[in-house]
Amino acid sequence: MALRERLQEAVKEAMRAKQAERLSALRMISASIKDREIAARGEGGEVGDADILALLGKMVKQRQESAKAYAVGGRPELEAKELNEIKVISEFLPQQLSADEVEAAIAAAVAETGAVSLKDMGKVMAVLKGKYTGMMDFGAVGGLIKARLG
Repeated sequence: MALRERLQEAVKEAMRAKQAERLSALRMISASIKDREIAARGEGGEVGDADILALLGKMVKQRQESAKAYAVGGRPELEAKELNEIKVISEFLPQQLSADEVEAAIAAAVAETGAVSLKDMGKVMAVLKGKYTGMMDFGAVGGLIKARLG
């Protein structure tokens, strides 16, 4: 089942079960995807599953930062709301790779691109993003690639 269909089914199930918080998070995801589609239409592009996965990953990262800020600010109710949204969004993301799998993916991408220096880091990242969008944290992966190529 495609990602959009899974999302629509989840919205219907949340409505039937009267799960207000879950429904709110699912509608937020749908709205973000529609915004991205509208922007892509203006550019003459199309939004595929990879684009949606990247968007969902970005949404999770934003909520993690917000939850941290709320925790530091002493706002546990808002922190809980953000953490709940992360749980809902994560249901639509693929399984995250383990540290060993990330290392193996980096090694394979370096070998595939023939990267030998930091100048080739963009090529390695492009290969990884093409194959593993939504499956790894590319912010952390950048440091691992630098360590390997530097």
